[in-house]
Amino acid sequence: MAGILAAQPSMSFTVTELANQLGHSGGAVGNALETLLARGQAARIGNQPRTYRATATTTVAAAHGPATTPPSQSRATPNPALPTTATPSASRGRPVPIMRPNGQRYHPRALANLPDVEALRRLREANVPVLLYGPPGTGKTSLIEAAFGDLITVAGDGDTTVGDLIGEYTQNASGGYEFNYGPLVTAMQEGRALLLDDATLISPKVLAALYPAMDGRRQIQVKAHKGETITADDGFYVIAGHNPGVHGAILTEALASRFSVQIQVGSDYDLAAALKINGTAVRIARNIATRQQTGEVGWAPQLRELIAFQKIADVLGPEAAFANLVGIAPVEDRDTIAEIVTKATGKPVTALALGRQL
Repeated sequence: MAGILAAQPSMSFTVTELANQLGHSGGAVGNALETLLARGQAARIGNQPRTYRATATTTVAAAHGPATTPPSQSRATPNPALPTTATPSASRGRPVPIMRPNGQRYHPRALANLPDVEALRRLREANVPVLLYGPPGTGKTSLIEAAFGDLITVAGDGDTTVGDLIGEYTQNASGGYEFNYGPLVTAMQEGRALLLDDATLISPKVLAALYPAMDGRRQIQVKAHKGETITADDGFYVIAGHNPGVHGAILTEALASRFSVQIQVGSDYDLAAALKINGTAVRIARNIATRQQTGEVGWAPQLRELIAFQKIADVLGPEAAFANLVGIAPVEDRDTIAEIVTKATGKPVTALALGRQL
């Protein structure tokens, strides 16, 4: 793919054009292009449709793969160097961290004897929908963002409507109304990955509008827009996140049946240690997580809370960070958490609070 861009640097190509030449799905090609974009080895010059062209460093990427047939020639065979299912690694050893859109690094974890990012990309290639489930802060969204550079995200809640997914009429500058497609239609038309974050908070009636796009039809009907039929382009893929412990989250049979693979996601406390987070805090988190599994407490600090702990410790000191750890625990678990933290630190710890006037 980099070879095509580098061979004709003055030309721009859509995802669909490159997918047709390379023999890969639009989603796979889009993901690879976003990888090149993140490395500065391609430039995106349009969004509807997504259009890319070469940069001064595209030839560097092209040099690492086999020669690619230029656009003027016949359709190329699949390029084995296309980074759709391969995860960057250090000397074919442990996978290196992957940069997320927010600039943070994601550290791949093991899944089915593969790096999790690679496993998700392979499942997308096979069009097998995935549901990730686990407590908030365990890295579900981070993993999905790292796996799919062309991701569109829908933040689900009880107020999400069919219009939020498919689109609706909005008033334009001239006072008239025009129909704006929603994220589902955009993902279908552009062959992109669609994340339903907190999918189980969305009303089942709303989710029903999505199901025809996920089955063999791969189509939806936009009744609000003249009954228009939208057919999914190659690469369109749906993945969802579910937080079982969140109030109002209901995994219906209809939703569960649409996701052939369901993966539990827990906090990686080994990663927390590798990130040089306070060792006592990590041990406390492991202890609480063990008690959570036995039902002694209902909450345990996840990686997100541990990262925040270290930031607070760096600014206000470890004592304040431990006090905050107690304070963010749910009220019903706070006394138990305070007892665990007190025992681990060797000094009484209560929730972070203001003291006397200075």
